[in-house]
Amino acid sequence: MFPHERSLVERLKNEPFVLIGINTDDKGADFYRDEAKKNGVTWRSAMDGSTSGPICSRWGIEGFPTLYLIDAKGVIRQIWVGSPDDETVIDKEIDKLVEEAKAK
Repeated sequence: MFPHERSLVERLKNEPFVLIGINTDDKGADFYRDEAKKNGVTWRSAMDGSTSGPICSRWGIEGFPTLYLIDAKGVIRQIWVGSPDDETVIDKEIDKLVEEAKAK
């Protein structure tokens, strides 16, 4: 997923769009920072520490990856559990919400 996430962040860098990651690796923050740097992760990420950490628990995560598409008003508009077979589906939905946000 990192290549697609990197392309989204680059393509939408001047748009009303934010990508936030939640890391569930239990190897610690230093490991994650090294992996993020190696994989070109430039977006904000939080450490949850495990798949049963407080963020995953609060959001009811049942599979990985889980993707939430949240609009400019904070409303969850779409949830994907697992990677969609066609990433252009995500791109189209994101583009719709970006246009909505820009129209306001």
